[in-house]
Amino acid sequence: MGTTKTATARALIDPEVKKQAEDILNELGLSVSGSFELFYRQVIAQHGLPFELRVPNKKTMKAIENSRQGKGKRFSTTEELYNDLGI
Repeated sequence: MGTTKTATARALIDPEVKKQAEDILNELGLSVSGSFELFYRQVIAQHGLPFELRVPNKKTMKAIENSRQGKGKRFSTTEELYNDLGI
């Protein structure tokens, strides 16, 4: 019977981010090690990060900030939204 070789990977992560991620992984039945293995395999398969990274433009950043501050229009129904958009 052969032995499986493993390597160690270490990372410094914000403790709250770590806890939240581990809670979600536990709900999914995944270990942190297994999740890192999946991530690394996807990096290989995609030949890059397995998700898109983009820097928001100024207009998008302003919209994000307004949303975080509770500013902006709110609609109770899609009909209200469509009416506001004129469609």
